[in-house]
Amino acid sequence: MVMTVLEEMRIRSLGVIDDAVVELSPGFTAVTGETGAGKTMVVTSLALLLGGRADPGLVRIGAKAAVVEGRLRPSPGAPAVVRAEEAGAELDDGALLISRTVSAEGRSRAHLGGRSVPVGLLAELADDLVAVHGQTDQQGLLRPARQRGALDRYAGDAVSVPREKYLAAYRRLRDVATELGELTTRARERAQEADLLRFGLGEIAAVEPVAGEDAELAAEAERLGNAEALASAASVAHAALAGVPEDPEAVDATTLVGAAGRALDAVRAHDPVLGALAERMGEISILLTDVAGELAGYADNLDADPLRLAAVEERRAALSALTRKYGEDIAAVLAWAQESAARLTELDGDDDRIGELTAEHDALRGELAGLAQALTDARAEAAERFAAAVTEELASLAMPHARVSFAISQVPADDGIEVGGRTVAYGPHGADEVELLLAPHPGAQPRPIARGASGGELSRVMLAVEVVFAGSDPVPTYLFDEVDAGVGGKAAVEVGRRLAKLARSAQVVVVTHLPQVAAFADRQLLVEKTDDGSVTRSGVTVLEGEDRVRELSRMLAGQSDSSSARAHAEELLASARADA
Repeated sequence: MVMTVLEEMRIRSLGVIDDAVVELSPGFTAVTGETGAGKTMVVTSLALLLGGRADPGLVRIGAKAAVVEGRLRPSPGAPAVVRAEEAGAELDDGALLISRTVSAEGRSRAHLGGRSVPVGLLAELADDLVAVHGQTDQQGLLRPARQRGALDRYAGDAVSVPREKYLAAYRRLRDVATELGELTTRARERAQEADLLRFGLGEIAAVEPVAGEDAELAAEAERLGNAEALASAASVAHAALAGVPEDPEAVDATTLVGAAGRALDAVRAHDPVLGALAERMGEISILLTDVAGELAGYADNLDADPLRLAAVEERRAALSALTRKYGEDIAAVLAWAQESAARLTELDGDDDRIGELTAEHDALRGELAGLAQALTDARAEAAERFAAAVTEELASLAMPHARVSFAISQVPADDGIEVGGRTVAYGPHGADEVELLLAPHPGAQPRPIARGASGGELSRVMLAVEVVFAGSDPVPTYLFDEVDAGVGGKAAVEVGRRLAKLARSAQVVVVTHLPQVAAFADRQLLVEKTDDGSVTRSGVTVLEGEDRVRELSRMLAGQSDSSSARAHAEELLASARADA
């Protein structure tokens, strides 16, 4: 079987590590060393390499930046590789190169396959590549939310499908409740707004303005207000053009132009230029006659009725009252009226909308209750299988009488959904509170692992959970930081044996203090710290043969030259090889 393997990491200027290369085995790699040598930096480095939070405090004192580089040998068609290639990454001789740089000032950069990429992309890849477990992860397993997440992850589609349906209904219910609450709490404001709109529309309807009417009335008022001056001017102009009948001897423009025209007509045949002027003089005569006629008609038709002027001014005052309130002119007033009518229709429809939303809200609560029950049933079924599988694993980890179970319950609530005849609280994950229980020996009452498990038991429960996950939802690489904390003796041997079994189907890297665990590793790495008097440096060495026996002896007895410790170390290695 071809699987994705993290082949190598290079760590520079990270914590106590100056410059080290970590060569990892495709199977089980154990990382050992004295306390404080920098073993945990291996875990930290991998976390950085896969999008973990950048802490400038990790940068080695005196260095400008910490750098972690990794070489990943992916299996063909691995989802992480497909995603990396979509981002423009390229494989180097079949390997995917990843790097992360953290500056002392806190800046962070990531590269994938020779391309600069967002750090978030590395975090996306991590979900498909590595499962990292350390002391903080054990504490995380104590939280009910993490336990529910673990159960859902194990259940797979059996829970994820009803959970997605539930989540869709939950989100719609939240949206409906929000809109309904806004409509209900703003009812008084909406009523006040509607009253103001009705009043304004009533005022406009009473006046019945017409588009352009204000401009026309302004012109008419100007004309009526100056009627006498206009009539006098028209009469004087008419007399100047056409003369005054009462004074036959008066000279007028029409007579003078006529005389000029006749004089030119008499000689126009002798000169074309003068003939053209005679034509123009004739046109002037016709134009004067027309203007004189229109002036006479204008004066006769001019309306100087003061009653009409009063009516016009009264209408203009009514229109002005509207433009003061609703727009700069009648066109703007009419536009306001149209918009306000639409808004009033919307406001008047809110009561209907409230009724619709209330009905939908009640229906969604009923639907959500059914979906929550289906989700609970799916979790309960998966919980039995999950608990049985973890219990079986614990038997292989020197806890043969331990029993694991899940308690699935709902919290009563006054304002919730009805599930199983009770009103319970609900949220985006359903109505279930999930808690992992452990009965470590026969006759013991199952208790939450937060209160009923010792440090060693908790470590083994977490390992058992991860082994179960490996069978149902595997990832290529598992990294355990002192998962064997609090474990010793026979239990430690069983932990090592189980990790070796897990390594048959995945890459396993374990940071450990226990020789019983390290002996089962396919490869053992020693993290050593030396002091040259000024700078502390760490190196990572692959242990083989005599060097590995010496390190296991140190781990057993605190000294590498103890003959009894050496014999015990050789016995551990032989026993581990026999189990392989």
